[in-house]
Amino acid sequence: MTEETGNPATEDAREDETNPLERKVVSAILYAVDVGDREQLVALMEPLHAADIADLLEQINAYDRMRLIKLYDKEFDGEILSELDESIREEVIRALTPEVLADAVRELDSDDVVDLLEDLDQDQQDAILDVLEDSDRVAVEKSLTYPEYSAGRLMQREVVMAPEHWNVGEAIDFLRSSDDLPEQFYHIILVDPKLRPVGNVTLGKLMASRREVLLKSLVEETFHVIPVTRPEADVAYAFNQYHLISAPVVDENERLVGVITIDDAMAVLDEEHEEDILRLAGVGDESRISDSVIETTRQRLPWLGVNLMTAILASLVIAQFEGTISQLVALAVLMPIVASMGGNAGTQSLTVAVRALATKDLTSANLWRVIRRELMVGLINGVSFALVMGVLEYLWFGSAMLAVVIAAAMVINLVVAGLAGIAVPVVLEKFKVDPALASGTFVTTVTDVVGFFAFLGLAQAVLL
Repeated sequence: MTEETGNPATEDAREDETNPLERKVVSAILYAVDVGDREQLVALMEPLHAADIADLLEQINAYDRMRLIKLYDKEFDGEILSELDESIREEVIRALTPEVLADAVRELDSDDVVDLLEDLDQDQQDAILDVLEDSDRVAVEKSLTYPEYSAGRLMQREVVMAPEHWNVGEAIDFLRSSDDLPEQFYHIILVDPKLRPVGNVTLGKLMASRREVLLKSLVEETFHVIPVTRPEADVAYAFNQYHLISAPVVDENERLVGVITIDDAMAVLDEEHEEDILRLAGVGDESRISDSVIETTRQRLPWLGVNLMTAILASLVIAQFEGTISQLVALAVLMPIVASMGGNAGTQSLTVAVRALATKDLTSANLWRVIRRELMVGLINGVSFALVMGVLEYLWFGSAMLAVVIAAAMVINLVVAGLAGIAVPVVLEKFKVDPALASGTFVTTVTDVVGFFAFLGLAQAVLL
């Protein structure tokens, strides 16, 4: 069999698989909405995953979004709601009829319903709770009583458990006779008579064992029990650190109340990473591509104001050397290079430090080793670029002493940048301030001030 190459049809098919929302598909969907062709709309949407439909709703404008939802009507799947970005989820829920919303919500697991309710106002929460079965409503309301961003909010109440004395045959018979098993699960959780979890048995081991084998002989070696109040960031860290697939959640009496699965833990990790990136950029941890102009401006304006204050501080340092700069214009040409190199070096160290703090790789045990490493890296990079910049300056302006000055300032600033990139986020964390949120501003200020002061101060001392 030979592989087809250069075939446009084959290439288009491959592109469809990797990008189900390519332009022609979106155009066809919007055309069906424009002409009110519900049959064609359903046919076009049917192959799309719920996550792709959510992406589509996020990409189109509010007017088209409302028309599409109303035309799609009863085909609207509950999974779409759980995949939607929080910024438009409330708007989409308002557009759904009560009947469609009820059917959509009933399809969701309890953890998805809780995630859905967290960001809605009280009226919409009540509307969704009213359409749930009594048992589901009680479970969801109980989850909402737990602290925000805790394991209790993250877990799903649908749990598959078995007494620790059962054998494989009893467990299989139980699973086959149950009508309300979760749509997806990975373990059977063994519990003692007081409903305290004592072990996990994977479905693979269950199906590969004889009926008479006791379940407790099949439990996994890695078993973690998560308190219901544990922060979800710590839960996600445990899943990532110990390669968990699912983990039981217990209340204050150590009784089993739910389970957290890997998809929910990885979603938390993704959110943490996204927040860190947005905060490092100073655009707010809830900035979305679908936000309005007003919302985006409101999120970015405060940090631009902070940056303005720090820029003024750096300018005040420059102002102290106004006479020096007026006598040697070359300083004005060269000093942005020193500050820029320091800023970039500081950002490199800062990014590594913030990530290491988030993953708990940077601790008090290895802090000084990491600081020494960054100081050595800053020194080596500083010397390397000092030599390059010294030669360039001499070829440019022909001043050997000025070359020495900029080389020395480069070394000083890159060493300080490496130190600040590690020290600033560590200190902020000690004071319970999110390192990702505030570190960038402080590190940039340090490198600008030190860079300008070192370069201009040395120039004033040596050249004048």
